[in-house]
Amino acid sequence: MRILHVLDFIIYWSIIIMPFSVAIAPAIANTFIGLFSGAFLISKLLKKEPILINKTILLSFTCLIIISLLSFVNSVNYNSSIQGIVKLLKYLLIFAVCSQAIKDKGHIKKIVFSVCCGVSLSAIDALWQFLFGYDFIHRIALHHNIGIPRVSAAFPNPNLLGIYMSAFIPLVAGLAILYFKGKNKALMSFLTILALVGMFLTFSRGAGLAVYLAILFLCIAGRKKLLISALVAVILIFPFVMPKDIKKWAKEVNYNPIVFMLNQDRISIYNNTINMIKHHPFIGVGVNTFSLNYGKYKTESAEKYAHTPDTIYSHDIYLQMAGEIGLLGLAVFFWFLFLIFKNAVSCYIKLDDEYLKAISLSLVAGLVAFLINGLTETSLYNARVAMVFWYLIGISLSLNGFVKKPHNNS
Repeated sequence: MRILHVLDFIIYWSIIIMPFSVAIAPAIANTFIGLFSGAFLISKLLKKEPILINKTILLSFTCLIIISLLSFVNSVNYNSSIQGIVKLLKYLLIFAVCSQAIKDKGHIKKIVFSVCCGVSLSAIDALWQFLFGYDFIHRIALHHNIGIPRVSAAFPNPNLLGIYMSAFIPLVAGLAILYFKGKNKALMSFLTILALVGMFLTFSRGAGLAVYLAILFLCIAGRKKLLISALVAVILIFPFVMPKDIKKWAKEVNYNPIVFMLNQDRISIYNNTINMIKHHPFIGVGVNTFSLNYGKYKTESAEKYAHTPDTIYSHDIYLQMAGEIGLLGLAVFFWFLFLIFKNAVSCYIKLDDEYLKAISLSLVAGLVAFLINGLTETSLYNARVAMVFWYLIGISLSLNGFVKKPHNNS
């Protein structure tokens, strides 16, 4: 059927273009997500094929949706909570489609090319913004905090650019560290350095820590002793070469590492969020209603660190999840993550192709970076960058299709 060929074409190229489009605008990225999701569902309907996802992983995500529905009991706004369920279904479609529609190595190579283009565009845009005061895509002005210029490229703020870069840099760096040689290695190394410079100029501490640990993980996995030594040296040297304004601020907070990484306002937010969790420990205050509830759970003791608005996100994906859908929901999310990483490790062991093995490890590093960054940012709750996390999961799951099945000799 001609229509099936058209649908396959839409799915194939929409999956490729999507990560690049995130670097430009969320509307474009959502358009491609809508295209590959819609085309995939229509194709399955016409072929009368089931949507196949790992049953245990699907069960864990289904439990996450069920607990989110249970949280409606405490919701202060049903419309917001319904939007939260719609988001979960969207994320399910992203990783379900990618896990099944990516079937050949050429497709993965095109996706990697798209990712490289996306991070390179963002890095160049960030450098342009740093030099000329605005980005060349949306003319967003350079940001300033404690006297430090911070870039955001085409993203609304520096931390969002940091999240995007930290999720995809490990995929670029991983191929440079674990797979490529000669000219290709030099090219991927250059792109990695370019992306790291763009990310560094955000001065996002969470993103910096996440990428550092992700690349360290890749170097350890690849037994790259020289690079490991270089990374250790970076940590030792950085306190002496960091910008003067950061040194001054670090001195003002008495070199307290917690305050240095989080800021006083985050400490207040975290304490208020813990108070929210104490009041609704099991199923939370209602999915997608954190900011609507936050003001009710502010305490004087928490606000002594810094005054915070009545409507705000938690700046920590785990605390926000526990606040919205309770500790039960957070536990199910950890179960889901455990299954994803267990699947990735199993797949890596079984893969024969060295390129795909490098991709597998790099995807794990990207997911780990996103989750580490989530300790200081509400990355899973920002639609612009949350899609990246579920996209990486989908690609990781797709690698199961490249594992050679044992022959049945009977």
